[in-house]
Amino acid sequence: MLPVPTRSLALMLGLALLAAGCSQSGGSSSSGAGKPAGQAAASDAAAAQDLDTYRQLVRIHNDEMATTFGEKIVHDYPGSAAAKEVQESLPEISKRYHENAEKNRLAGLWLYQVAPMAGGTQSTAVIYNSQPVDAGKVRMVLRRHTQWGQNAFLFGSGKGFICKATCTLPAVVDGKAMGIKAFAPPSGEPALMISDDKAFIALLKKAQKISLTVTPKDSGRSEELVYEVGGFDPAKWLPLPKAKK
Repeated sequence: MLPVPTRSLALMLGLALLAAGCSQSGGSSSSGAGKPAGQAAASDAAAAQDLDTYRQLVRIHNDEMATTFGEKIVHDYPGSAAAKEVQESLPEISKRYHENAEKNRLAGLWLYQVAPMAGGTQSTAVIYNSQPVDAGKVRMVLRRHTQWGQNAFLFGSGKGFICKATCTLPAVVDGKAMGIKAFAPPSGEPALMISDDKAFIALLKKAQKISLTVTPKDSGRSEELVYEVGGFDPAKWLPLPKAKK
């Protein structure tokens, strides 16, 4: 059977939901036991129609709709042949869908850009802290610049962060506590530069979550910045040619 176009599937889903609602009005969801013969037959027909849609969703690898529709069948027709068939494949499909959804969510937290900057070109990978703090949104930036080279730093707003010359930021990387050395830029931007950018980036590439404790000058209170870095794609952080001397 040929794959059903997405629009057709959406229409089919709507019609099937309508049919299911009509067939179950006035009674609880079941496989037909204890219902009048006509009502049971209608329920079985609706279950068969829903099952056919589910099979087509599985066939075209639409895990999101298959998960939603499969869960509906199991809920609406418990104990039915349709529910039993769905339960054989639904756990694996649902697991794959939720894993891919989380993978896509994490990947979407990163922004990549190549653009002119201060007489040169820079390539950046940027992610924001995922939990609200008084300091607001603080960017974690990985940067390559044709003249300045490679850097990793935090960039916020306001007056920046407390860090006399150099400082060690309390950090937690995937549950492991450590310290990350940093320094405030002499030019006065509201930033904290990571001292060993190469080691930090190597650490980030293997991590899922990095928490850094900083102290904004505006408040003087320590705050934890949480970054869900697991979706970082090194291939999207483009390298740049070295500037000619």
